[in-house]
Amino acid sequence: VLSSLAPAALLAAGVALGVARAAAAPDEGMWLFNKPPAKELKDRYGFEASPEWMEHLQRSCVRFPGGSGSFVSPSGLVMTNHHVGAEWLHKLSEGERNIIRDGFLAKSPDEELRCPDLDLRVLWKIEDVTQAIEAATAGLATAQAGAARRKAMTQIESDGKQKTGLECEVVTLYQGGRYHLYSYKRFDDVRLVMAPEMSVAFFGGDADNFEFPRANLDATFFRVWENGAPLASEHYLTWNQEGTKEGDLVFVAGHPGSTQRLNTMAHLKYLRDVQLPARLASLWRREVQLAAFSRRSAKHAENAKDDLFGVQNSRKAMTGQLAGLLDPAIWNKKAQAEESLRKAVEANPEWKAKWGDAWDQVAAAQVTAKELLPRLSGLGGGTLRTGSDLAGIAVHLVRMAEELPKANTERLREYSDAGRDSLLQGLYSPAPIHPELEIERLESYLTRMAEFLGADDPVYQAALAGMSPRARAEQLVKNSKLADVSVRKAMVEGGSAALQAGNEPLLDFVRALDKPSREIRKRAEDEVQSVERAAYAKIAAAKFAVEGDSVYPDATFTLRLSYGTVKGYEEFGKLVRPYTDFDYLYARATEREGEDGFELPEQWLAKRGQLKGSTPFNFVNTCDIIGGNSGSPTVDREGRVVGLIFDGNIQSLIAGVTYTEAQARAVSVDSRGILEALRGIYDAKGLVQELTSPPPSEPRSRGN
Repeated sequence: VLSSLAPAALLAAGVALGVARAAAAPDEGMWLFNKPPAKELKDRYGFEASPEWMEHLQRSCVRFPGGSGSFVSPSGLVMTNHHVGAEWLHKLSEGERNIIRDGFLAKSPDEELRCPDLDLRVLWKIEDVTQAIEAATAGLATAQAGAARRKAMTQIESDGKQKTGLECEVVTLYQGGRYHLYSYKRFDDVRLVMAPEMSVAFFGGDADNFEFPRANLDATFFRVWENGAPLASEHYLTWNQEGTKEGDLVFVAGHPGSTQRLNTMAHLKYLRDVQLPARLASLWRREVQLAAFSRRSAKHAENAKDDLFGVQNSRKAMTGQLAGLLDPAIWNKKAQAEESLRKAVEANPEWKAKWGDAWDQVAAAQVTAKELLPRLSGLGGGTLRTGSDLAGIAVHLVRMAEELPKANTERLREYSDAGRDSLLQGLYSPAPIHPELEIERLESYLTRMAEFLGADDPVYQAALAGMSPRARAEQLVKNSKLADVSVRKAMVEGGSAALQAGNEPLLDFVRALDKPSREIRKRAEDEVQSVERAAYAKIAAAKFAVEGDSVYPDATFTLRLSYGTVKGYEEFGKLVRPYTDFDYLYARATEREGEDGFELPEQWLAKRGQLKGSTPFNFVNTCDIIGGNSGSPTVDREGRVVGLIFDGNIQSLIAGVTYTEAQARAVSVDSRGILEALRGIYDAKGLVQELTSPPPSEPRSRGN
């Protein structure tokens, strides 16, 4: 499962974004929508990616928090993965309604359930603002340039929002070689239409995760509403009911989270030897803790399901990433590419003077990153991430009270005017908070904090307030009033005075950590991130000079286009065919009967005869994807839906540092399998009709 990888990959200062060679492998590339691989597609597949085709696909795609999606009807219907929407399925489950276990289908728009704190974004416009950013940093020392760069980015975002009314985000590309302003249409009235049972959406559980063959209905449908009615979507993807065949050209449009394909060797060494092992150790321990918590009761298991799923997913993904970095063939290939580029720079006196020191600068930044990592991790990465919902609310309340009175460009970036609407939507979410899980999360954080900082550290002692981690966690959660949305609103509206008068223990807890967290964050930004931005900008310029500008930037959780073909592969001397079907699903359930993760819902057993067993269910292709692509539509040459990305196979987990076509595959739910399940199992006639109806003859007057 890919969506959880995006946040997990952004672990600490020192993970930078890079450039990759355009044609290093047959179907490699996570391409910008304003710079598609037109020549490669024309030469290799005879396909012309017209500006109109690109714009329509761009404006049909949707960014979810942590994942991707797409409009698939003229009435605001949005398709994504079950696991991308699972957070809101949990939040909508209350009383006797358990959507994760039982699924959900709205028979009419009136039955659709509004999701708390969910907003979706559609990339509407892209503008190159590199010159403005470079002008703001010209002639400044590294740390000062970093601060000036952040201020300029905030100002550009604020000006863009004021001018267009769109949500604006300055995106760093090529690790500082380019800066683009992405302007989004934002929708905050999103309602659940249909979700299958989790047992079929994640059939096979952790055992089959990142494997193929697969048999999952990892698909969920939401609807965007606007002004009290379903959105009239000018841009949406039509449905290909015939699907694909082996060898067909397909495209994936989504939001890959983070790759490090042009990290220097020193940077990759830090990732391999320091960052990934530290992260994996934390994940293994957290998985054991959550499993133990879940065994205490059925209620605990239900409440912790999302946390446990995310940890298991990240653990498996990062294990694959580390395995790739430990592969001598991959490592040597990366080293040879770096040596070749450095030799070209060294051979040109002008290039050497401008760019020759960049690799040493990155290496020096990794030494600092290693020094800062324990304290940065112990203090929640500079944003005070504890894993606790209540503590996260307290962090925002404390920091908003301090940040919002400042000039917009002087604030921490996450509190700028450009992100205020989304911040408040999340802060005022009425989603349920589970006290026992909150206690467990805080206890885990406090215990981990001692490992990073040392139990005698004054900051750690202040956080404990003379108690054990368990006692402190219980005291904070049981005495907190922040589960009440009205209390949060009053504190935001009242500012610092309201916070001081609130008698809220979690606010005191956050205040004890706030100053040291800010201090270590500033060091990471000044001494690591700013150094890397300046150095990688030089490396990007060198790469452009040597190889031309036909290169794609590393993933940044922004919209990208990948392409490839439907294709099987060989594993252990056997051919893995590119498709599975419903017969495979039932055979797999029988083969693994009684094992956790392989139980089918009752209605899937009762209605088996209503499904055509040979209908394609899941399939693989060679498209270049990574975490964040979950929920991405897989489309054909005409831009029609032929599948829904939900995973990669185990061989694809090295995609963070390199692409390989031999075995790495993207895994989709087949468009034919989705329709067959909607008809045969769920009797979702209205939804099927909406997906398969031909587009109106005249374009809608109102866009999405």
